[in-house]
Amino acid sequence: MEIDFKEIATYAIILIIVLIAAQHLNVVVSGSMEPAFYRGDIVLVEKADFFGIHEFNPEDVQVGDVVVYDAAWYNQPVIHRIIGTADINGTTMYVIKGDNNDKPDPYYVSPGQIKEKVVTFGDNLVVIPKIGYLSLWLRGL
Repeated sequence: MEIDFKEIATYAIILIIVLIAAQHLNVVVSGSMEPAFYRGDIVLVEKADFFGIHEFNPEDVQVGDVVVYDAAWYNQPVIHRIIGTADINGTTMYVIKGDNNDKPDPYYVSPGQIKEKVVTFGDNLVVIPKIGYLSLWLRGL
């Protein structure tokens, strides 16, 4: 039996690319951001820290950006839009809200809580419709 190192290397490279790509996709689990995107959609994100690579700086996010953050009020990451800022004791804090929600999220969000930002192309969020439903079903959500 002869080992084909080129074939093994090709499969390894494909696997690495798929794993990196998967880390930049986020399944939407609720309808709080409708109509920007819906439950079961997948959004393309950039990471604040991807194995030491800083794809964006959470301190540079702007009103209108859609971010994924660690919420103090929910046990899963939340994908919502920045609608305002506040200066609290010299620190910029963000007011964040789901587009489909009546009120902002219950607490201010610090830059350190922001882990990802949804990628835009022009003025449009990068969204892959519906294909996240399988992931939601498998996770029982």
